[in-house]
Amino acid sequence: MNNMEERYQRNILIEGIGEAGQAKLKAAKALVIGTGGLGSPTLFYLAAAGVGEIGVVDDDVVAVSNLQRQILHFTNDIGQMKTNSAQQKLAALNPEVKIVTYNDRFSTENATQIVNNYDIVIDCCDNFATKFLINDVCVASRKPFVHGAVVAMQGEVMTYVPGAACYRCLFETTLEDGMFPTASQVGILGSVAGLTGSIQATEAIKYLTGMNGLITNRILFIDAGMMIFNFFSVKRRRACICK
Repeated sequence: MNNMEERYQRNILIEGIGEAGQAKLKAAKALVIGTGGLGSPTLFYLAAAGVGEIGVVDDDVVAVSNLQRQILHFTNDIGQMKTNSAQQKLAALNPEVKIVTYNDRFSTENATQIVNNYDIVIDCCDNFATKFLINDVCVASRKPFVHGAVVAMQGEVMTYVPGAACYRCLFETTLEDGMFPTASQVGILGSVAGLTGSIQATEAIKYLTGMNGLITNRILFIDAGMMIFNFFSVKRRRACICK
């Protein structure tokens, strides 16, 4: 057994992945937008699984308040760019994976150009403006993406693929920051962010290997306080951009 087979043996043993699925992961390119509470576990598990190239987008630096939940960043990383901190940890975890960093805010100026380089996008950002931008660019580019959000003890995940309901199908109007409480106001438990991000990574791996059971045309709501997981259907709206 060579090093690659040994590293990924537990993946290869899974029905629906196998050697063919592992080869698909190696050839795949995934883009993660945000390297915080959601992005940290998502990036960690994508790299551990052997996704061949991972793009990392973030324009922020590590702060001491991040360390309670953003597990890719350590105390001695405070003040460093989050993308650089993440790259160091991921390279140490799996040097076979190529990490591409974008030390910029994901914006209308660069979004399409960045997204077009990848097979799937994972939304790990923490504001509505960026979430809607990710949705709109991915729908226009026919790129799948995995939405995630977390605050306090609650999380949510849904996956978009071309032809399915998108993030805008959830809302009659665009949400704006300030409409709902944020983590800085009501807190966030690090392990709940880890749980939600791990589910996002799982969705991306399922898509890249061709497995069934994606969270499409529905959304998963996680209530970690009561440890309840609920799915709600999401229907495509006629007036939505994904029609």
